[in-house]
Amino acid sequence: MRNITAIMIILATVSMYGCAGMTNTEQKTLSGAGIGAGGGAVLGIITGGSPVVGAVVGGGVGAVTGHIIGENDKK
Repeated sequence: MRNITAIMIILATVSMYGCAGMTNTEQKTLSGAGIGAGGGAVLGIITGGSPVVGAVVGGGVGAVTGHIIGENDKK
């Protein structure tokens, strides 16, 4: 659990400083990935599964969802 907490803190810190030169779509993709990874890890813990697998799957789904939302905002 401590490893996941440390990873989430690092991701949050990097995302705050790394988004300055990104487009809106790129920012939403990264945000979606971070939120999805966090949610997936928590769901993995709650359901008794692997938090790592939950984070990977959640991150992928979140990135795709964030990208789609970012692209739709352009229109």
